[in-house]
Formats: sequence, structure tokens, C-alpha cells
Amino acid sequence: MATKLPPQVVEPLTTPQHFAEPSSRELRSQAMHRLQVGLFGLCAMLLIVGLASIIMERARLADEEDPIREVVAADAPEKKPASDPLADIGVMPAAEPSPKVKEAEGTSARDVEGPLDPRAAPFDGPLREE
Repeated sequence: MATKLPPQVVEPLTTPQHFAEPSSRELRSQAMHRLQVGLFGLCAMLLIVGLASIIMERARLADEEDPIREVVAADAPEKKPASDPLADIGVMPAAEPSPKVKEAEGTSARDVEGPLDPRAAPFDGPLREE
């Protein structure tokens, strides 16, 4: 019994074969796989485009002027402008001139009392000796 060899299903190869022709079953399987991948890709693109459309629609609705915003903006307290704490305590100069400097620059000659030209009026005060 041990001497009997099983029948061979495939003929023995005499020369090396580098390529085996695919059977009709393998060809059909490859075609179905390509079809499935293509349909999956199309469905994914349709889903992405639909999602982008929904997002853009929501963004457009959010950007439309809402009449309640005007009421809320009118009732909101004024925001205090941001200040530089280092400039406030005098450690470093302010990036913008302070409002006090602007007010001092805005004073005109009419706001100052007395003559501006010392030659215009005589000086009646005592002379200081050095």
C-alpha cells in the first residue's frame, strides 16, 4: 500500500513558467472587485460633495444679518480698549501717544491766559539775581 503513488492532477513542468493565464473565474472576480471599488469611490465622492454643500448652506445662513444683532449691539456695554500694563506703570513707553498728550497738543493760543509774546506787555515782577 505504501508503494502506490497518488494520481497527479497537474502535469509535471518541464520548463519554468513565469506567467499563468488567469481562468475565467479569476477574471470575473477581478472585474467584480474593480466594479465594487469604483462604486464605493463614487458613493464616497457623492457623500463628500453633499456634506460640503450642507456646510456651505449653514455658513451662508449664519452670515445673513440677523435683526436681533442690532438690538444686542445697542444694549451691550462699550468695550474698554486694551491697555498695555507695562506702559501704564511707566516701565516702557506706550506704543501710541497717551490721550493727555493729544489734549495738550490740541490747546490753542486762545486757550492760554495772558500774552504769548513777552515783548507785548511789560514785565513788572522782581528780577532774580544769579
